[in-house]
Amino acid sequence: AIRIVRAETGLQEAAEILREGGIVAFPTETVYGLGANALNPEAVARIYTAKGRPSTNPIIVHVADIASARALASEWSDTAESLATRFWPGPLTLVVPKAASVADIVTAGGSTVGIRIPNHPIALQLLQQAGVPLAAPSANRSEEVSPTTAQHVADSLGGYVDHLLILDGGPCSVGIESTVIDVTGATPLVLRPGMAMIAEAEAIRNRPTANPETHRSPGQMARHYAPTTPLVLVQ
Repeated sequence: AIRIVRAETGLQEAAEILREGGIVAFPTETVYGLGANALNPEAVARIYTAKGRPSTNPIIVHVADIASARALASEWSDTAESLATRFWPGPLTLVVPKAASVADIVTAGGSTVGIRIPNHPIALQLLQQAGVPLAAPSANRSEEVSPTTAQHVADSLGGYVDHLLILDGGPCSVGIESTVIDVTGATPLVLRPGMAMIAEAEAIRNRPTANPETHRSPGQMARHYAPTTPLVLVQ
């Protein structure tokens, strides 16, 4: 069954579900996320199944603090530290070389992982109570418009999951996904534009849109955030 519960009253149950390998939907400042323990491949597989998400599309990992982010990286550059210190918690995801502990399914088999600290009290409390990093894409079917309320989550996933606890934290304040910046090279590269640091991001050259063998970030598929409303362009 799909259950929408007030976030404050459902936090402990949600944390237990996540520790036991289940999935939970929860609010962040950007959109609602569908979370699972990022260190548990079977748990993360439940996200892909629920969303109908292609296995080639990696998932961003949410953590409670910078120390937890460093623990998921095999290398943590000065640039990563600088951006994390300046913009976390917030709608910025940093792509870094991944540690061996991060399940390969999270990164679509790639050698890098996207990490962020969400700027939402419920998300942060959930991360702290669960005690594990959470792989969490948007809590909707793949290619649909991302959910910004608990009811949006239920409407999108209701027919595709047998059991799902949705923590209701009200509408999201941002409403679009995080900015994603790859900090693995000498120059930071924007992989996905978003709300964070718009002026700064515009000054950083985008990565060429060639199709790499492995996507380093969500938001790089040919089709993404697609509304169901027909669109007609008239000159």
